[in-house]
Amino acid sequence: QVQLVESGGGLVQAGESLRLSCAASGSISSIFYMGWYRQAPGKQREFVARIFSGGRTNYADSVNGRFTISRDNGKNTVYLQMNSLKPEDTAVYYCNAESSSFAVWGQGTLVTVSS
Repeated sequence: QVQLVESGGGLVQAGESLRLSCAASGSISSIFYMGWYRQAPGKQREFVARIFSGGRTNYADSVNGRFTISRDNGKNTVYLQMNSLKPEDTAVYYCNAESSSFAVWGQGTLVTVSS
């Protein structure tokens, strides 16, 4: 089993930056990719970014060029660097890890961007 713990959310102004962290523990060797999703009030959860075990990355069009996903294998941690934040980026951000046999979610961390 894999456990995920997110951190790094908070309140920032538009144009500022924030970095989210997701620490994984447990049976991490089987993870195929880890990613970030977000859910704004009244909206469905949506994909933000993911990084595969081989290092390949994917981004949603809405964040491409502003957000960067990376990982530190030694710390079993994935990061989401968010630059040029916009009010529409306000949401609860969830970390996700998937293998061929499971999908695990973190508890979420709130990001609020004021205009």
